[in-house]
Amino acid sequence: MTSTPLKVWWHELNTWEPEKARHFYNETLGWDFHPTTLPDGTCYWVAHKEGRAVGGIFQLTEPEFVGIPSHWMTYLAVDDILAAQIRAEEAGGDILRLAFRLPGVGRLSVVCDTAGAIIGLIQPEGQIPEERPPVH
Repeated sequence: MTSTPLKVWWHELNTWEPEKARHFYNETLGWDFHPTTLPDGTCYWVAHKEGRAVGGIFQLTEPEFVGIPSHWMTYLAVDDILAAQIRAEEAGGDILRLAFRLPGVGRLSVVCDTAGAIIGLIQPEGQIPEERPPVH
């Protein structure tokens, strides 16, 4: 899989009510959902349309996400997630979630710009040099 830098790579719904969301998007957009288990043991639902993955649903839980409303998160592809985090900080932004590796997906990070807007970054699997240890 080859990434195109800054291409919209993934859309993810972060919600307190994944069952209601799955029902809504199944009825509204015809999406089917396939559950998968994340490395921390939590469930993640991958949305499919006509056999193609189109997004996912992540369940917000307490205490980690208290006060965060349900929202859609967009992930942009980058060639080097560690360099992108450094550039984000140098530009005055904040790193909300340091890069971590999700097996089979890639390295993900969440940053906040100077106006408070949040965006996800992803260095897709297959674009991660093996000589560099994963960042957790």
